[in-house]
Amino acid sequence: MTGDDTSRAVLDKAARENFPVAPVFLPRAWRQDLMAVYGFARLVDDIGDGDLAAGGRHDAVHLGLEPAQAGDRAAMLDAFEADLRRVFDGTPTHPLLLALQPTVRRHRLTPGPFLGLIAANRQDQRVRRYASYDELLAYCELSANPVGRLVLSITGTSTPERVRRSDAVCTALQIVEHLQDVAEDLGRDRIYLPAEDMKRFSVDEDDLAASSANARVRSLVAFEVERARELLAEGTPLVGSVRGRLRLLLAGFVGGGRAALKAVEGAEYDVLAGAPKATKPVLLREVGSTLRREG
Repeated sequence: MTGDDTSRAVLDKAARENFPVAPVFLPRAWRQDLMAVYGFARLVDDIGDGDLAAGGRHDAVHLGLEPAQAGDRAAMLDAFEADLRRVFDGTPTHPLLLALQPTVRRHRLTPGPFLGLIAANRQDQRVRRYASYDELLAYCELSANPVGRLVLSITGTSTPERVRRSDAVCTALQIVEHLQDVAEDLGRDRIYLPAEDMKRFSVDEDDLAASSANARVRSLVAFEVERARELLAEGTPLVGSVRGRLRLLLAGFVGGGRAALKAVEGAEYDVLAGAPKATKPVLLREVGSTLRREG
């Protein structure tokens, strides 16, 4: 697999998202720019999670490393950050970053959001438990919120109030994903449920390693679901603050989060037996409901 093949494989993952990253109803220029940002974010996550495809050796070479270093997450993230900086003041070497450069220049994007995403994945290498909800929110500030800010910048709609609303939506979506993936994350020796909340509901790590959730785990998950729902409610006015196709895109993100929460509720908060996923009819219903409320 060549470096270009690897880039295509990363971008193909967009088609498997709960709500399309760059749906066809958006203007073509927006779709291209959003996919360039998505490619960056997806590859950073794959490096941080150790999920590089067979072409990971080519990624290492593109970043100036030896092929054998593809499995060294810290070295890969450092090299990727160095190449990212060349997007802003030179010529990057990785195909996905070359594709990102025109987007950065067209919209005068700054390094901050991109560096935040790298910092989040670097944090994943050393922080595997979160003591408090505030610590988790600080992680989401790096791992999730930059994406929403980039969407606003690309669409030319960024304002301080919209950024605040966007941050609430993105953090909520990150928490929802953590709830869906408790078992998978534990398999990577990561727990994104705050330790203070686990203690409150008398949940320990052995409970999370079970094949199905007991009553204490279900109560904990229900508590976190309500937190995510409150964040979505705080961010939802973002949808009504814009018009046109962007409004539909943002309604898709909010509706997707609500549909995912309903899926967790429908599984009776048992996120250990399998990751609860929303069905397409429920997703579309939630998107429509969001549009009606914010019309």
